[in-house]
Amino acid sequence: MQWLAQICVRRPVFASVLILTIMVLGIVGYRGLGVDQFPNVEIPIVVVTTRLDGASPEEVELDVTDKIEGAVNTISGIDELTSTSSEGVSQVVIAFKLEKNVESAINEVRDKINLVTQELPKGLDPPVVTKIDPGASPVLLVGLRAKRPGTTLRDLSETADKKVRRQIETINGVGKVAVIGGRDRQINILMNPTALRAEKVTPIDVLRALQSQNMMTPGGALETGPQSITLKIEGRVATVDGVSRLVIRAQEGRVLRIGDVAKVVDSQSDVDSLARYDGQDVVVMSIVKQSGTNTIEVVDSILKRLDTVRSTLPGDMELVVIRDNSQTIRTSVHSVTEHLVLGGLLAALVVLLFLGNVRSTLIAAIAIPVSIVGTFGLMYVQGYTLNNITLLALALAVGIVIDDAIVVLENIIRFIDEKKIKPFPASILATKEIGLAVMATTLSLMAVFIPVAFIGGIPGRFLKSFGYTMAFAVGVSLVVSFSLTPMMSARLLRPHTENWLTRAVNAFYKPIERTYMAMLGFSLKRRWVIMVACAASLGSCVPIAKSLPSGFLPLDDKAKFQVTLRAPEGTSSEATLLIAERAAAELRHLPGVSHILITVAEDDQKTRNYSQIYVDLIDPKAREESQ
Repeated sequence: MQWLAQICVRRPVFASVLILTIMVLGIVGYRGLGVDQFPNVEIPIVVVTTRLDGASPEEVELDVTDKIEGAVNTISGIDELTSTSSEGVSQVVIAFKLEKNVESAINEVRDKINLVTQELPKGLDPPVVTKIDPGASPVLLVGLRAKRPGTTLRDLSETADKKVRRQIETINGVGKVAVIGGRDRQINILMNPTALRAEKVTPIDVLRALQSQNMMTPGGALETGPQSITLKIEGRVATVDGVSRLVIRAQEGRVLRIGDVAKVVDSQSDVDSLARYDGQDVVVMSIVKQSGTNTIEVVDSILKRLDTVRSTLPGDMELVVIRDNSQTIRTSVHSVTEHLVLGGLLAALVVLLFLGNVRSTLIAAIAIPVSIVGTFGLMYVQGYTLNNITLLALALAVGIVIDDAIVVLENIIRFIDEKKIKPFPASILATKEIGLAVMATTLSLMAVFIPVAFIGGIPGRFLKSFGYTMAFAVGVSLVVSFSLTPMMSARLLRPHTENWLTRAVNAFYKPIERTYMAMLGFSLKRRWVIMVACAASLGSCVPIAKSLPSGFLPLDDKAKFQVTLRAPEGTSSEATLLIAERAAAELRHLPGVSHILITVAEDDQKTRNYSQIYVDLIDPKAREESQ
């Protein structure tokens, strides 16, 4: 790398263009980086969900789950196979070894299920094969509720579907909007058994009348000279009265209509899921972002669109943001970014205190932003996002990326002050002398962090971006120390002269130097004491490490938590809601609770005995107890 330093000192324009290229690529990469709480990690877990309405858990286990388990059990690479059979729903979870490709695992599972499709019961919904995506959790929960009594869930559901959900789904980055607690419009036909017997018709006859007369069919095409007009036969019933007037049969001059044997009611669908926010029924829209997109940008776009949607809502309805999961990400990113900037400033201050020269400090400190911004470009190429892991790596790298520049700079200053060489040749000679040592230091650091990316298990998947991000930052700092640092040193450095800053630094540094020299003299004279102390310190590491609490994530006060509740099999949605309400009543007595949302059957399988209780707390600064 010494040749690079020589070229950059002699050709400052080349060095400037090189650094500008690194900066531009880094800025472009930064603008394309997504923002999330954790890295995008693919975990090879495949879920097979099958519905058989009306079947008991025992029937689902025997007729569906066992057969699917037997079919997929022959796939290679399976680490764990679990299943859950509930009323009308079978769920088989296949966890593969981490080396297994997720897409190939899904295809193999589909192929195996297709082989046993003929053995499954009739009336079964086709099995749905999906993969577990850690990034597919909802980023925003939005609720539509009534401002005053009289507004039904059906009205709320219709407004939520037509005016809110469809507007949100068109936003770039939104992957899915699931409606929880809605009740759609439904026309119910309540048959009169006595009238059916008297007219000698069956419910099947009523169904046939509906199917044959409530439909829209193509009518062909009409050629009119230069034009071709497509025709269709509009046969759909538009009103409730129209359903009553549909003909079941016409015999001997008498017409029998549906209204003669049944009552047609404009009603709402059966309970599919339920949602209650602070004791009030509400229609909740759970918004999931697309994988790899910027969570904060997506949520900001949704909130901006919601402001527009609110002006189109009826006066008796209110749109509220129930839970914004981007707030945690914003807080984490802001905190780490603050530490990143503060760490850079403190590193520059320490350099100033020890070098005692503003120009030297500027040359060394400029390596920090250049190295960090350059790392953004490499992160973008690797497909990483700005998350807690990568930002932690960047915050740690702040104190490391300046090391190479300081070593090169200090050697250049030594050539200028001690050997009385002019700055221009000193920059070349000093960099050449120290080049191999700087490269060895950088490569040793990369050798430490790159193996982190190869740690096994799920933790290794998360730490992969940490190891590579650190290696990227150290690698860019090496290029900066051999290009920008010697080029600026050749033109900005001057022979050292004593001034007030130098005297202040000496006054601060001399006592530290004297203390260090005294400790060094003591250590050299009593080497056995140092050896015993080192052995004791090393031996205490194992028991201390065992006594420390362990966990995948540190404890964090997010001002929110959730409780999962599962009632006995066969429990209805209303009964599950009642049980959840009792649990929520106890939670409301906890100090600091601000809002509680209860959902029933919010999962894709619409499990009626499954409930989630989302609890929001007030700001941690405003309460005495932690989460």
